Amino acid sequence: MATTTSTQTQTHSFGVSSNVEVPRGETRSSLTFYEPPVDGSKPWNYVEQAPEGSPQRNFGEDTHEVAINDIRGRENEFDMNINGFGTLSGIESKEKDFTEDDSIKENYYPEVEKLLLDNVEGAHRVFIFDHTVRRSNPDAKRGPVNRAHIDQTTKSAIQRVNYHLGDEAEELLKGRYRLINVWRPLNGPVVSKPLAYADSRSVPDDDIVPVEHRYPHRTGETAGVKYTEQGKWYYWSGMKNDERILLQCYDSKDHARTPHTAFDDPRTQEGWPGRESIEVRTLVFG
Repeated sequence: MATTTSTQTQTHSFGVSSNVEVPRGETRSSLTFYEPPVDGSKPWNYVEQAPEGSPQRNFGEDTHEVAINDIRGRENEFDMNINGFGTLSGIESKEKDFTEDDSIKENYYPEVEKLLLDNVEGAHRVFIFDHTVRRSNPDAKRGPVNRAHIDQTTKSAIQRVNYHLGDEAEELLKGRYRLINVWRPLNGPVVSKPLAYADSRSVPDDDIVPVEHRYPHRTGETAGVKYTEQGKWYYWSGMKNDERILLQCYDSKDHARTPHTAFDDPRTQEGWPGRESIEVRTLVFG
């Protein structure tokens, strides 16, 4: 996957906020991993408001400090089909505000579709099924998620194809199908709550746990991620608005999948802008 790179230094001042320097290089942070329900029951969480008297989720949290390596300057060392994530740079967008869903769908969705068709080898069809805008301000509808997870499992991948593509699903499921998230910041360079992702090969299947994902009208499935000493975590320092991370959540062929989470970088200083981002979730066929 083609990328562009910038000089790899420890700090880099940017634009209008000259008092802010983008932290570069390896950092360490406490990441939150999956801990099984204490009663041994099947794990679940509610996507929206939980029913009265019920917790939002029935599983716990297991926190560990890990090294998180910077991919800035070495982007071409990572391949989505091997590591589970890949990068693209120099991507301009017609959509600027990302405040109205209709505008995002009209302007940004076609850009995402073209990006994937042009850059994912073998892709011949893309279906975009949703997006999430995240902002760090307290009144935001969605904020960064500080919990290691994968958005889809084998079960939910098949469910997604059937749910969204109906009569075409049986034929589409005979070929290669993937679930790929296209992630970008909206107020880059990112200096707060950056996104971390693990090399798919470094997290064993035994440490990926299916979790019921309960919507008001149906139940899907996501995956919790247990802590493993084998885990190798990465981030892209100072990610800019024209850069994209492709996070592969499922692949019916190569099975690379990407645990990911927001994290608190200890180098972030008070007053620095909180991260704003959008992730677009897609089914990619071929």
